[in-house]
Order: sequence, then structure tokens, then C-alpha cells
Amino acid sequence: MTDPRYLAGRILLALPGMFDPRFARAAIAMCIHDEDGALGIAVGRLHDGISFRAVLEDAGIDPGDIDDAPVHVGGPVEPQRGFVLHTPDWGGIGTIEVNPLCSLSFAQDVLRAIAEGRGPSRWLFALGYAGWGQGQLEEEMHHHGWHAATAHPEILFNTPVEKRWARTWQAEGIDPALLASQTGHA
Repeated sequence: MTDPRYLAGRILLALPGMFDPRFARAAIAMCIHDEDGALGIAVGRLHDGISFRAVLEDAGIDPGDIDDAPVHVGGPVEPQRGFVLHTPDWGGIGTIEVNPLCSLSFAQDVLRAIAEGRGPSRWLFALGYAGWGQGQLEEEMHHHGWHAATAHPEILFNTPVEKRWARTWQAEGIDPALLASQTGHA
């Protein structure tokens, strides 16, 4: 059972007025969160001019006849490293179950499977990740910065990128237009 103190399997949403402008209106699929730190993949912005087919070719993988796909800006850490968020119907080397949201794979095994048409049924590809050191995310959660939404795999895989942040708030029962850009201190 997952420890409820930790946020793996949830979607982290940036609050309006986020202290770090790189994360304005960010929606982050939280994949790892434990006493050592946290890792998430941002799913709300796309790289301009980078295609998934080009990434496959750069990795020495024949893209075959698969349709091209966008490449997400996964976060500012290791922006050259690729990650695949996908449905749990596929697992291989380097796959982590991120229940109940998705699975995360970071080995070339998943890229080959996608190119060959035997990969997961739904997936998205990102370069980079968002990372927090020990206790860092917990500290940010105490300030005006983040909201931990429940898992919404349907939003992750079925919602256009530019609408994921707002749709996740709405799924939480919150109108994002009514959110304040700062919180008070009593």
C-alpha cells in the first residue's frame, strides 16, 4: 500500500502566483515521492520543433510507420533524458508502476516497443523531469505553490496538453479562475 504522506500517483498542480515561473500553470505527474525526495514529469507544455520520430532516430531506433507524437517538456532537470508515461498494459526494463495514475518507463526498451507497434496502448513522451531533494517538496507544499490532485489518468491521456492544468482543477471540483495568486497567513 502507498504511504498517504507521499504524492506518487497524483497530479501536482501549480497554484496561480507560483514562486518559480518555470512552473506557472504546471501539471506534473508525480512518479516517485518518498523520504529521499521526489520526481515528476510535467505534462502541460510541449517542446517546439522536436518530434518523437526525430528522438527515435537520434536514439538509433527505426520509427517505422508510427504516427509522430509531440514531445513534452518534462522538467528542467536532465532535459536531454527521455521518459515515457503510459498505461499499465505494458511493462519492461525500467518500468515503474505509478498507481493509480500510470506507469513510467525510461529505458530504450519502451521506445523500441512503441516504434514496433507492441508498446503501451496510451503513452506520452517527455524530455527532462522535475525533481526535489529530501524534504524540499514537503516544504514547498507548506507555502503557496502546489496542490496535490487525485489521479486522473483520463486527463493525462485524453486531454489536450494546454487544457490539462485547468481540467485537473475542474476534476477536483475547483474553478481555476477563482484561485487566488497568494495565500494568507494567520
